[in-house]
Amino acid sequence: MKNHQKSVSAPYYSIGQLRLDRWNELKNESEALSHDETDSKNKSNHKQKIKQLLNELETVEHYFAIPGKLVVEKLKKCFDNGDHSVFAHQINNTTRQLINDVYSGNPYFPKDENGEQLETEFISSATQNNRKNYFEVLFLENLNSVDEATLQERLKELHDPNDKFTYNVVVQHSFQDALIALFFNPNIQSVVIRYAPPYRSENISPLITPYIQNVLNIDVNELSDAQLGPKLGQLIKQFRPEIDTYYVTDTALGDLKDSTLETFRRIYYRKEDLQELHLAIIRGINERYHTPFFSALKEYSQKPTGIFHAMPISRGNSVFKSKWIKDFGDFYGRNMFLAESSSTTGGLDSLLQPTGPLKKAQEMAAVAYGSQRTFFVTNGTSTANKIVLQALVEPGDLVLIDRDCHKSHHYGLVLSGAYPVYLDSYPIEKYSIYGAVPLEQILHKLQVLKNAGRLDKVKMLLLTNCTFDGMVYNVQRVMEAVLAIKPDMIFLWDEAWFAFAGFTYTYKQRTGMFSAKKLQSKYQSEEYRIEYQKHIKSLKKGETASLPDPDKVRIRVYATQSTHKTLSSFRQGSMVHIWDQDFRKKAENTFLEAYMTHTSTSPNYQMLASLDVGRRQTQFEGYEMVERSIELAMVLRAKVVANPLLSKYFDVLTVKDFIPDQYRDSGLKEYYDLTVGWNRMEEAWEKDEFMLDPTKITLFIGRTGIDGDTFKNKYLMDKYNIQINKTSRNTVLFMTNIGTTRGSVAYLTKVLLEIAGDLDKHFESLNKREREIADAHIQSLTKDVPPLPDFSRFHSSFLAVPGVPGGNLRAAYFLAYSEDNCEYISMIDCKKAIEDGKELVASSFVIPYPPGFPVLVPGQVVSEEIIRFMLALDVSEIHGYRADLGLRVFKDSVLNRQKTATAMGAMGLSKKKTLTEI
Repeated sequence: MKNHQKSVSAPYYSIGQLRLDRWNELKNESEALSHDETDSKNKSNHKQKIKQLLNELETVEHYFAIPGKLVVEKLKKCFDNGDHSVFAHQINNTTRQLINDVYSGNPYFPKDENGEQLETEFISSATQNNRKNYFEVLFLENLNSVDEATLQERLKELHDPNDKFTYNVVVQHSFQDALIALFFNPNIQSVVIRYAPPYRSENISPLITPYIQNVLNIDVNELSDAQLGPKLGQLIKQFRPEIDTYYVTDTALGDLKDSTLETFRRIYYRKEDLQELHLAIIRGINERYHTPFFSALKEYSQKPTGIFHAMPISRGNSVFKSKWIKDFGDFYGRNMFLAESSSTTGGLDSLLQPTGPLKKAQEMAAVAYGSQRTFFVTNGTSTANKIVLQALVEPGDLVLIDRDCHKSHHYGLVLSGAYPVYLDSYPIEKYSIYGAVPLEQILHKLQVLKNAGRLDKVKMLLLTNCTFDGMVYNVQRVMEAVLAIKPDMIFLWDEAWFAFAGFTYTYKQRTGMFSAKKLQSKYQSEEYRIEYQKHIKSLKKGETASLPDPDKVRIRVYATQSTHKTLSSFRQGSMVHIWDQDFRKKAENTFLEAYMTHTSTSPNYQMLASLDVGRRQTQFEGYEMVERSIELAMVLRAKVVANPLLSKYFDVLTVKDFIPDQYRDSGLKEYYDLTVGWNRMEEAWEKDEFMLDPTKITLFIGRTGIDGDTFKNKYLMDKYNIQINKTSRNTVLFMTNIGTTRGSVAYLTKVLLEIAGDLDKHFESLNKREREIADAHIQSLTKDVPPLPDFSRFHSSFLAVPGVPGGNLRAAYFLAYSEDNCEYISMIDCKKAIEDGKELVASSFVIPYPPGFPVLVPGQVVSEEIIRFMLALDVSEIHGYRADLGLRVFKDSVLNRQKTATAMGAMGLSKKKTLTEI
């Protein structure tokens, strides 16, 4: 059983691209052949190409029910019959309907030479009006063609016309083929595994090898054929856990392993009625399709209700009867207002203490996102972050946190009274962007705190994963290394921009919830205990363990996600996901208190319903839609790289631009190369310390001579109505998501081409002096970039313990509430004062936008590097700074009083006395 093949390059990023391209090529070749009846050489070339394409498509369609291998076989027969016009017509219809996702039930679907429909009957997702939702069921069994046809017919007979769903069966004959089908075919929603499948596929060819690296790298050398079925069930739970799995076996019940019983939704015996299996498949789909809160809200909205409660807008009565705001009602429609209510009864539920449909909706979300507990948040991830911080850390606790994280974390620390220990991400100065925090820095800070006797006060590690610019941590590696030093560390992963990551395996392995589940299972296993004991015995005198102690380690992981940013949800719809072994024992009460503190008693029901429905979508379409968003991002990258005009003015920044060599063990430098095509990224996502999310497409625009803010507003938005979110001095960030269309990517490409063409004309028209000015702008954006400053330090007045990392952000924040404690100094005067040796201490957050990270926080010493950076900035928006007043800093007299108070506090005096003396 061959495994661990090295990643290879490919001319396409995904099998979906290759598949559509081959069908389109076949359509073009068949049309050319049908119109060219004279030139024998051309006809021969077309025929040869058509045979090659049919063979390739047969390999790919082997894993799909629609159009599927049977259609390709029938097309081959039609081609061999020599009627090229009929063949071209059939190919054209097949390709058109494949692209449009419209198939059976359509009387115009292509027929074979006997007038029979070329397709097995099914209903497509794109024809859902008055039709059923369609999915496919994978059967793994080594059937011959006759038995396979019999299975198809028997299952078709069991379909109930009243079912909301219908399905087709795609049969695979080997372990490898079943896995390949799961990676290739997003329509598969259920898998039936028959006993003892063979391992090896006979369908693998060089055509599909680049796209099945995850399959080829699976090690099953020690398993017998009888063990492959249960192993496949376990792998499905790893790669596509949303799928229902069923096992058909002859193994005696007493001989079935507990792990097998836990893996499958149901286990059947070969002689049992096929109808029971069919009903279980339909029921499984029904359960996932159910949206408890959305369904309850729809039902409630249709009840005739008398309102003697709050909200005049409820039922639309204050809107549709109005002479002046009826247009508001017409714009949104009646259902929006029928679903507005302040009621928590009558079939609805309370978000603060759910017992009904909201409770069930959150439980279903936990299953979908792989958490132990999930909470809906209706006012954004900013609030979700504050909830988690306030729930888990107390005044005086230490929190290791990346300094350039979202501002909500800094404010959460102010609310909680915890002391931040700021971690600096490595800078990418050329593009005015920060990367991520290296693991070595995290471990160094922990060691410093340990040496100072402060490790017991460290409560949490807080990191942004992924960052705004797409930097993704190796979550499992970070947690394992940290837990070896502090086995009870709590982790908060801010995954505001990463909610989609849980629905495709490449991304999922770098999420907080997936890693938490994996590590808990690992540390509780006997295999790990043996590994740890061997490790301890191998240590030399004075060495410390680099593996977590299984008797001490606790997995306590929280992830906050902006569902609305990357999945289907109304704005501000967010979630908190929890995998905490000690949640009930240590965190539940405080979490619920913090949740009630920050959550409205009047949450928006439409937002909650959208979170519920979004969960349904991720379980049925998440894999397909996320893979497509990645594919579209890759296509856009390739377009810019391959087009000479675009590459003249724009660079798509890639892995090597964002991640230094020492953090890339795999050696991957870029996703796409003009000479070799697409580099497979699976190995890098598994091994490297950092990875770049390809759906975050950073375009370097320095050579245009236009800064990022101007490019965003005056070009993209004002002229072409293209929305983007983030810029730096010389970059703009585009993001693809599950709502991005091919048309959107085509339009953006067209716009960039127009801008590049206009720049060509503009530069050609400049006179000598104008060209010198333009070159100076380009020089400023490409070469004269300001160095990104690190976090300087907290002033001694605001240190938790003198000489030890950890600043009293809360004290500095509230000390600045009194204007008498602060003064304003211009930037030029700041620079001169620092050069003269004076210490200036910021009294507020200072956040230039872009890039959007705080260069100063309350209590931080203003360094010369920070002043130089701010003086070099050419952005108009700097939060916390007014150019007319200058930088707001603490007065020297206030710092002296605070320093005395801090020293007295360190000597053990009461907090009350310390504050009084201030």
